[in-house]
Amino acid sequence: MVFHRIYQSWSWTGGHADDEDDLLSVAVREAYEETGVTCAPIGTAPIFLEVIGVPPHYKKGAYVSAHLHYNLTFLLTANSDAPLTVKTDENSGVQWFSLNDTVAACCEPEMKPIYQKLNKTVVSYQRSLLSGRA
Repeated sequence: MVFHRIYQSWSWTGGHADDEDDLLSVAVREAYEETGVTCAPIGTAPIFLEVIGVPPHYKKGAYVSAHLHYNLTFLLTANSDAPLTVKTDENSGVQWFSLNDTVAACCEPEMKPIYQKLNKTVVSYQRSLLSGRA
């Protein structure tokens, strides 16, 4: 997870597609840019979609009005021994968390239920992979 500068909270990596069509490639690139860790996708389909209301805020000195954020999640794998790198313009920390600790690490009350649902989805997906049903 990364400690997001704008929201002052631990969050999973992510970013904007900015008119790119290959959303899986965007997810892999954003994970690398935000952590310094090379990731590989587990499958090609997203495992989760959530529509999140984003309050108005400032990003890099520019005002960003309230908007909807379409959060599409892909499951990635990485070497947990790889060195982590902070992307100082976006985050002030990078750290591995167990899946069980991700909700507690998040400081945004409105995001906690989303992480809870996402964690259940990840566990379900892992079970289906292990059983050969994915």
